[in-house]
Amino acid sequence: MTADDQKRAAGEAAAELVESGMTVGLGTGTTAAWFVKALAARKLSLTCVATSQTTADLAAGLGLTVAELGETREIDLTVDGADEIGPGLSLIKGGGAALLREKLVWEASRRSVVIADAAKCVKILGKFPLPIEVVAFGHKTTSYRICDALSEFDIGVAPRLRMKDGAPVRTDSGNLIYDAACGRIEEPAALAFALKSVTGVVEHGLFLDLADQALIGGDAGVTTLEP
Repeated sequence: MTADDQKRAAGEAAAELVESGMTVGLGTGTTAAWFVKALAARKLSLTCVATSQTTADLAAGLGLTVAELGETREIDLTVDGADEIGPGLSLIKGGGAALLREKLVWEASRRSVVIADAAKCVKILGKFPLPIEVVAFGHKTTSYRICDALSEFDIGVAPRLRMKDGAPVRTDSGNLIYDAACGRIEEPAALAFALKSVTGVVEHGLFLDLADQALIGGDAGVTTLEP
């Protein structure tokens, strides 16, 4: 199976977890898009909360009812992808620049399921650059303080401002993204705390103790992982 086949299998498996009447959080990214498509095909009566405008547009175009976070009752289930899945279902997310809204939706959910292809599973987080969302005002100064926080964990590579087509990437909330090539994150919980303590940092892509289950597409089918 190709990586895309694995993503599709995981997305379709996750769609089978949804029951009519639920409020469902919709993730962002290529794997989450397969889930949204499979969910729409089931024709259930649902209310959906999207983690990005891109996902909201996809869901609405497929006939799903999309509401804003806070306009619905508690989210029953959120399904989303990840850039890395480490021990205990620790995650790096944010490759799609939606980490703030994703985390807001995850934390408002009774249950969160991560879906991915097999290559996303790693023994230690950090090979995928860690996204860090910052406010635009004074972002260069904020990046220096991020460097200081990273150095406390022996991470000496300076974070890089994410660019696209010659301009900084803007999130749906108007913020900027810095990517930190950590290599190895030996203490994810401590690093998460340190980064969140930096003034100007809105959110980071370490999702810890948030995933309740993972559905991993592989050559032999979909495997379920628990924390």
